[in-house]
Amino acid sequence: MTMSAGWYLRRLSRMGPGEVAGRAGDAVRRRRWRSARPDCPSVTGARFTAVLPEGAIASVPPDAAKRLVAEADRLMYGHVEFFGVVRDDLDDPDWWCDPKTGRRAPWGYAFDVPYRNEDAVGDIKQIWELSRHQYLTVLAAAYAVTGNERYAERVADHLRSWWTANPPLRGVHWISGIELGIRLLSWVWIRRLLDGWPGAADLFEDNPVAQNQIWHHQRWLAAFPSRGSSANNHVIAEAAGQFAASCAFNWFPSSASWRSGALRSLERHLRANTFDSGLNRELATEYHGLVLELGLAAVAEADAADVPVPASIRLVLLRMTDALAAVVDNRLRPPRQGDADDGHGLVVDGAGTDRWASLLATGDAVFGRLAWWPTVTGTDVRTPLLAALIRPYAKDGTARPATRPAHFADAGLTVLRGPEQIWCRCDGGPHGFLSIAAHAHADALSVEVRHDGVDVLADPGTYCYHGQPAWRQYFRSTLGHNTLQLDGGDQSVSGGPFLWTRHARSRVLDVDNSGEGVARWAAEHDGYQGSVHRRRVELTVESQELRIVDEVSGRQSPRRDVQLAFHLGPAIAADLVGHRAVLTWTRDGEERSAVLDLPGQLSWQAHRGETDPPLGWYSAGFGRREPTTTLIGTGFADGADGFTTVLGFRGQGGA
Repeated sequence: MTMSAGWYLRRLSRMGPGEVAGRAGDAVRRRRWRSARPDCPSVTGARFTAVLPEGAIASVPPDAAKRLVAEADRLMYGHVEFFGVVRDDLDDPDWWCDPKTGRRAPWGYAFDVPYRNEDAVGDIKQIWELSRHQYLTVLAAAYAVTGNERYAERVADHLRSWWTANPPLRGVHWISGIELGIRLLSWVWIRRLLDGWPGAADLFEDNPVAQNQIWHHQRWLAAFPSRGSSANNHVIAEAAGQFAASCAFNWFPSSASWRSGALRSLERHLRANTFDSGLNRELATEYHGLVLELGLAAVAEADAADVPVPASIRLVLLRMTDALAAVVDNRLRPPRQGDADDGHGLVVDGAGTDRWASLLATGDAVFGRLAWWPTVTGTDVRTPLLAALIRPYAKDGTARPATRPAHFADAGLTVLRGPEQIWCRCDGGPHGFLSIAAHAHADALSVEVRHDGVDVLADPGTYCYHGQPAWRQYFRSTLGHNTLQLDGGDQSVSGGPFLWTRHARSRVLDVDNSGEGVARWAAEHDGYQGSVHRRRVELTVESQELRIVDEVSGRQSPRRDVQLAFHLGPAIAADLVGHRAVLTWTRDGEERSAVLDLPGQLSWQAHRGETDPPLGWYSAGFGRREPTTTLIGTGFADGADGFTTVLGFRGQGGA
């Protein structure tokens, strides 16, 4: 994917004067840096003191340690999977090769590399992911819990290989600030987890090559922060990595200024990226998790180094944790909203560890759980390590929700809950964050429905970012969500894969989640020029029935084409006859079922696994997709009584 002149003009139109000036300064600095690459200042007597407290490793639960070691052994055998692509070359990885396409990124000055062009570079996500070095934090953690030096030696071999292959400002790994920030955070934890290994100091503080890499990473981050319309989760990762490194690797003349600058940026942007309710403003759930992980890791470094942090940082992280506890379903799954790219801030756990349970467990250890929080039964490695570093939150009278929140007015997110673990998310919030809303989907008024954690009416996910524009467009389109489309167009207008040039404006009209037998929600949006789409959702507790009513008001002449989409989860089998679909699935060995009565004014058809154009797909994670059933009703908006859909659950065993 290459960016056209039109894209650059559209992107420029979403920037303010300050951002334009800042980016112009960045361009000048990049040209100057091409020929001016100073050496790292000489460092003598460097020490690493941000070690884990005594007993921290011993507090790791045995089952979590077992999963960690199993994962580390897979890595030692050379096996890893990123975004659905298996790599078997981890004995001696090629840091510039994309295993999906087989292409190898070109060598050269970092800012000359056309990283968005898959024909020239390959899939940049595949290339970048390995070099976040989060698989090395897993190996280092395995050393910490076992004392087996083969894990430490593999980590050292790979770091030395990477440092040799990627000198400062050369190649694809010096292009993106989020990559540098997360990599620095990984290096901090690698050094911490290898502390008992005799070679740790020789690898880091007594190694001029490591010093040079750490210094240049921080110099880069200080020079090229994400700014303006791009100051989303990227700037959090940049600030967290910069702050962590300047706390733990406090070896350089600039360390103090880097640390204070990163802390200011982290405090400012954590607040800017987070609603007062605690939900992330990107309205992309996985980025809520990423930002929360990064924030917790940054606070851990501050406390380990005895660096004071503003109270507002801990308060934002507290609110984010309470918000996460509020929105998960009974299986601790959060909404599938907006973009998701499997990005993590800190990885020290093996496969099978629940990310969201881990975050809630850490929240419990650091902030204390509230009475309404869901119960977390799983274990992880990361929680006891972070909890050993982070000071317990001071109970200073900060107001926290007395009961489980169901409606987040600032984010426009509402969760309706019913019996038999019925969970329904209703979307009436802003289109996205900042002027480009980079990680938003055109999903206004969409619903997401689960039964005991199983996707029934599913949000299909994300699947890809670069290189496959038709698939990128589908998974972020209006038709790719459980909502109504007019005249074959999206509610919001896309100007590129991470750029929206016109945003639909939504507003919630009514929420009644008081538990008096029927939970109600209503909202509308203005994304269709000349018409307003209004949706009402009612969840009746006694009958286990969800009723959705869609209305289109405003311009009706000429009649506007309607497509109403319902995407079923991959576990759901559907038998569509006329306007009724019988849905069946299995959960924990039991047959379950529901009936979906669809609007009779529309003509209904089931689609599954179609590719031209894409329709009927579900992406469980980045780079992965599987066929699923999508029901599409077509017809016209004629100002009549609206379109009524009724989803009735039959309970367990089909009763």
